[in-house]
Amino acid sequence: MSQPDQHYTTNTLLGALSGEDLELLKPHLTRVNLAPRQVLVAPNEAIEHVYFPEGGIASIVSVMAQSGRTETGIFGREGVSATCLLLGTDRSPHETFVQVDGSTALRIDTDRYLAAVQQSESLRTMLLRYVQTVLVQAAQSTATNAHHRIEARLARWLLMCHDRIDGDEIALTHEFMGMMISAERSGVTITLHILEGAGMIRSTRGLVTIRDREKLEELAGDSYGVPEAEYRHLIGPLGPRSVVLPFDRRAKEPR
Repeated sequence: MSQPDQHYTTNTLLGALSGEDLELLKPHLTRVNLAPRQVLVAPNEAIEHVYFPEGGIASIVSVMAQSGRTETGIFGREGVSATCLLLGTDRSPHETFVQVDGSTALRIDTDRYLAAVQQSESLRTMLLRYVQTVLVQAAQSTATNAHHRIEARLARWLLMCHDRIDGDEIALTHEFMGMMISAERSGVTITLHILEGAGMIRSTRGLVTIRDREKLEELAGDSYGVPEAEYRHLIGPLGPRSVVLPFDRRAKEPR
């Protein structure tokens, strides 16, 4: 079985595919620029394109008429948009949009994407493994919001963002951080001051710089780590502490 071209893309999910499976997608993938706030999946509308980000962070957001907007998950170059397509529906009630660092993505038309998935069981299996990591992340967010204080919730989301970018600077507004952790903007501001005072971060207008990741991990406690471990187990590297090892294809192919 051939290996994928590791120089073709920085998207980890595509890089985890076999050479044969990547070739099913490759003729139909187009590299496009992603702009901040660009909508990748519009709620309750048929999905026309699927995006494999090569950087930046995309947010999956629940929009409730009375309660407002709440982020339910994030992904970047480790993932793909529109996971609902793999579960038999062509639309989602949630919105997905680019939140941090536009970067680029490889885009494919939905019909071409689904045709490739139907053609290869191993491709379908790998993509469904990614769906599993998304579900675990969403479940972890629910448990975190139920049992952890705002400081731990914010530490977790900052770590998740840090996992998906190059460097230590994250462009995040207080409004967005409030949506991330289901908190009022004023609560986010106070919490940022607490984390900054403890030397974990430096916060300026629209920008958070990670200064001490280990302290953030200690503060986040068991709210952080489970989805990340699941991704590394099922797919590949994620985050600055991941080590890229020679890929053992035998361990990744469906039995």
